[in-house]
Amino acid sequence: MSEFTVASRYAKSLIDLAQEQGNLETVKQDMERFITVLRANKALQAVLQNPIIKQDKKSGILDALFSDKVHPSITAFFHIMVRKGRAGILYGTAQEFIRAYNGVKGIIHAKVTSAAALSAKNLDALRQIIAGEVNAEVVLKNSVDPSLIGGFVVTVGDRQIDTSIAGKLKKLELHFNSQVVKI
Repeated sequence: MSEFTVASRYAKSLIDLAQEQGNLETVKQDMERFITVLRANKALQAVLQNPIIKQDKKSGILDALFSDKVHPSITAFFHIMVRKGRAGILYGTAQEFIRAYNGVKGIIHAKVTSAAALSAKNLDALRQIIAGEVNAEVVLKNSVDPSLIGGFVVTVGDRQIDTSIAGKLKKLELHFNSQVVKI
């Protein structure tokens, strides 16, 4: 079974448990904190993924770092995963938990890349338009790419809307190249 599938199953179990116990928001915040710590500390990721390091050592490290900072159900969850030999996929499981949480809450992540930074008012208006189209709450991230010349590119899932000047110039170039008569 792939690591992604296993991580998804563990994440789903944790979502179900958190919903049953009524602490989904707390668990989500704790998992985000866990992801932040692992992203910042590649050595910790390496320790968790190393099969030579004993399970009790991994549990001890996780306890030292998180036991007083996360909900007790998270600590218990970490212990279960370590005991089952799944410490190496804790990071992937935490990411899958956040993805599953977003699915449960109807939250969609979108990205807008613009030639210049968008104002908060413009971002909010765009967020509302996207939310109306997808019928979900939208978390919108803005990045700047001056090579777009003007306009913006919105990406929601696997859909992309390109209103940039660079994109329009590229389409125009493709159109002209297809119209060239070969003699």
